[in-house]
Amino acid sequence: MKKIVLLALLAVSLTSFVGKPIAYYFVNSDKTIKMEFNLTSKKTPSYKVFFKDKLVINASDLGIIREDANFYTGLKIVNVSSPKPIKSTYSMLQGKRKKISYAANQYTVRLQNSTGEAMEIIFQLSHDGIALRYHFPETSTIIKKIVEEKTTYNFDTTTKAWLQPMSKAKTGWKETNPAYEEHYAMGVPVNTKPAIGEGWVYPALFHTNNTWLLVSEVGLPRNYCGSRLVYNDTSKAMQVTFPQKEEIFPNGALNPESTLPWFTPWRIITIGSLKTITESTMGTDLADPSIAMDTSFIKSGLSSWSWVLLKDESVNYETTVKFVDYASKMNWPYCLIDADWDTRIGYDKMKELAAYAKGKNVKLLVWYNSSGSWNSTEYHPKSKLLTHADRDREFTKLTDMGIAGIKVDFFGGDGQSMIGYYHDILTDAAAHKLMVNFHGATLPRGWQRTYPNLVSTEAVKGYEYITFFQDIADLAPSHCSMLPFARNVFDPMDFTPMVLDSIPNITRKTTPAFELALPVLFLSGVQHIAEIPEGMAKMPQYVVDYLKDIPTNWDDSKFIDGYPGKYIVMARKKDNVWHIVGINGENTIKEIEIDLSFVTNAKGFIISENEKGFQQNTVSKSTKLKVMMKPHGGFVVKI
Repeated sequence: MKKIVLLALLAVSLTSFVGKPIAYYFVNSDKTIKMEFNLTSKKTPSYKVFFKDKLVINASDLGIIREDANFYTGLKIVNVSSPKPIKSTYSMLQGKRKKISYAANQYTVRLQNSTGEAMEIIFQLSHDGIALRYHFPETSTIIKKIVEEKTTYNFDTTTKAWLQPMSKAKTGWKETNPAYEEHYAMGVPVNTKPAIGEGWVYPALFHTNNTWLLVSEVGLPRNYCGSRLVYNDTSKAMQVTFPQKEEIFPNGALNPESTLPWFTPWRIITIGSLKTITESTMGTDLADPSIAMDTSFIKSGLSSWSWVLLKDESVNYETTVKFVDYASKMNWPYCLIDADWDTRIGYDKMKELAAYAKGKNVKLLVWYNSSGSWNSTEYHPKSKLLTHADRDREFTKLTDMGIAGIKVDFFGGDGQSMIGYYHDILTDAAAHKLMVNFHGATLPRGWQRTYPNLVSTEAVKGYEYITFFQDIADLAPSHCSMLPFARNVFDPMDFTPMVLDSIPNITRKTTPAFELALPVLFLSGVQHIAEIPEGMAKMPQYVVDYLKDIPTNWDDSKFIDGYPGKYIVMARKKDNVWHIVGINGENTIKEIEIDLSFVTNAKGFIISENEKGFQQNTVSKSTKLKVMMKPHGGFVVKI
């Protein structure tokens, strides 16, 4: 009898043990970031994230639902790998850092669904964050379609968030939305619903348990759609979600579909301090390496641009000559010619302009409308890039004329077919040695590493909006102070900054010194400057001289101080010279102290401002620099 009782107790004990999920722990090399992985009672993959032993992401679901198979519930763990060290080094032609090293511990969890099909979840934990993606390792020539991605980020309810709303497709001027051109909700509860009702775009910034986290998507291939985040009221977590039904290339796919094997994009979570966030390179670390291409034609730098302040009527031969001369005088390598150049100037005259510009050591960039039928825009050249044959024909004309690059506008969203269109333009432009700048576009998600000819992308409520609307100009100080913590952390951003003098019919809220800081603060392979020759002519010579030598490809970047939407001070290095800039997003005086011991040179200068305007003073490495930023003001240092 005693033996029977003991066996019964053992069975209960074993049942209890079997019923409890087995947890697996993944760590980065310095053990500051830890993940706990297991299956829930529904056999759903689940993870938690700890930073320095503090819980920063609560239990969150993972999984994929395909049209033909469920990889979300009813799964079993087949194998969990030991940590595999991942190391790589690469160079960037633009951005915050030229030479980059990446190291991570990789863990692969192999799962099997109820019908025996396999899915892997690959985790990589680096010193500054976590990356994860799904892999379907089996082979099939049959097209598989993903219906829903179940990746979630379950933050504590006390978490604050800095988020940009997704726009409603087919709304806005000439139905040109979505274009990632909304103002941020700043410091809001994590469960806040966007007024537009279409979720939140990447990168999304969160603050919880005294830790900052930046969530984004990297390495978006042509066989996946762009995604965004929506707060799921049932799971009480941010969930990855797919585009609106209108976000497609005509007759193309919306949601992900592919043959097997199949890798999804990386989901990345940068974790740590604001310094960690702003200095991180995770957005290119996890991107696909560069395609095989000649990169000798790619040169970063500043560009003159008439349209932003002078609008459509400035697109003509005479004004373009004036702006070519302006670029040449400022030692800027480019001049951008905007919409309708094909009729306002014409192809033959454009060839003359390109030859004239070459004699001034300036190259021309020209605007294109990407659109086919997905909006009602009339600006042109239009519908000339829709097929490979179209692009080959048009790009051949451009290279024959001596054009250096294209600005392509008015894309239609994040559907898989539209993402494929981006890849096609970049690939064909690379073959014709043309640089590319996307406008009215999606977030690049690391494409600038894969396609080095992608020099910039708008995907921001940029300066052109400031020139149109006073209420947007009023928000410019806080908006600009937000962008280095989210939108511009990883990807180039064509904000088209800097008006030092005046904006027609608009009262600028930022001071000239605030504006002067933007071309260094914002990262863009080609920086299109909004100021026109007449405005520049009013500036002190030392300001003009400063603007003649601003790099846009940096050897290193260093976060000094700041807070999202309030202020930021960044330092960027080129060769042995450091450029340190700051802007004040608030309407109160802000005093900053900067320890210059990290710089190389002994002396340099600061351009700031007093009640009379700009002022220049000497700065020394041996002395701590104290800077007073006026309300909505700023400063620049070169040492």
